[in-house]
Amino acid sequence: MQLNNYYSSQQWQKIQDFAAHKPSPFLVVDLDRVEFKYQELQQSFPMAHIFYAVKANPSCEVLRRLDQLGSYFDVASVYELDRVIGCGISPERISFGNTIKKAADVKYAYDQGVHLFVTDAQADLEQIAQFAPKSRVFVRVLVESGTTSDWPLSRKFGCDTQMAIDLMVKAKQLGLQPYGVSFHVGSQQNDVTVWRTALKIVKEVFDTLEQQHGIQLELINAGGGFPAQYLAEIDTIQDYAQRIKNYINENFQRKITLFLEPGRSLVGDAGVIVSEIVLISNKSEQDDKRWIYTDVGVFNGLIETLGEMIKYPIYTPKMQNNAPKSNVVLAGPTCDSTDIMYEKVPYQLPQDLKMGDRLYWLSTGAYTTSYASVEFNGYPPLRTFYLE
Repeated sequence: MQLNNYYSSQQWQKIQDFAAHKPSPFLVVDLDRVEFKYQELQQSFPMAHIFYAVKANPSCEVLRRLDQLGSYFDVASVYELDRVIGCGISPERISFGNTIKKAADVKYAYDQGVHLFVTDAQADLEQIAQFAPKSRVFVRVLVESGTTSDWPLSRKFGCDTQMAIDLMVKAKQLGLQPYGVSFHVGSQQNDVTVWRTALKIVKEVFDTLEQQHGIQLELINAGGGFPAQYLAEIDTIQDYAQRIKNYINENFQRKITLFLEPGRSLVGDAGVIVSEIVLISNKSEQDDKRWIYTDVGVFNGLIETLGEMIKYPIYTPKMQNNAPKSNVVLAGPTCDSTDIMYEKVPYQLPQDLKMGDRLYWLSTGAYTTSYASVEFNGYPPLRTFYLE
């Protein structure tokens, strides 16, 4: 694992200097890195409206920096809505992007000034019509993310093509504005061709509504899925953008509005979790595999290691010495056997690691603090610091 594949020497020094004398565990987020990733995405998709997925990291520090850059915001609950508005962001720049919501949530969001909602079910559509009249609605279609997404998002969200068509027809009958179609190819999607398959489904919905029902949709919401830099090699955002724009042009000859809903790709690479080794042990005298227990684990920041799906790069200064390495099991501090981050996936760390040494979990700016438990085993939420 080469540190310079993830951070410049200047960026790493900035993080190191800040973290030097603070007790672990904690997360450090470099807001300049967030800004860089946003600008990189905007330059790659100059025609798109970027709706930051607030769930990835809902801190006001991140929200305000993105607000300054002109970002829009995708919220999944009234609690996220309150956070965004509380950070001084206009509700006109907010989309309610969760298909699962109470009628009271719809009414609350509408009363706050949110007039853009997603749906994938008739019952949900009817409550939008009742409590958010004349709002713009877009329908989420089912898209299989296959085995190329590290964190799949299919099955629970979306509906099939015919239902999507029926819902947009119903939306017009209910006095809503049928606006477009959304999809999500799965978080940390490593295969850009999945967008091509999804856009063909979107085209079918667009064409059927226009030709058979006289409804012309405007919006394609291509969701998120753009990857952060974890252990595996990934294509650049420029590569993703060029191919996705080609797929759009293949299917749509008229002008459309494009939304993107990135979360992980904007904030993931900006974060580093600083942890300390609490215990190093073996399970028997004959077993030479080390178990390394750290003060951060599944329940206080690293829940996406469940099933060993997200594979974070891990760095220790002892790697600089080219010391001998061996496979380890990495586990967290809580009294729960689920609190094991990596056992099957081989992680090699220096053999001279000691209790009290620090481990740095790279690219951990997304879905770490927002997933962390409040008080399991009494551990507090993961502290976070933001570097300007």
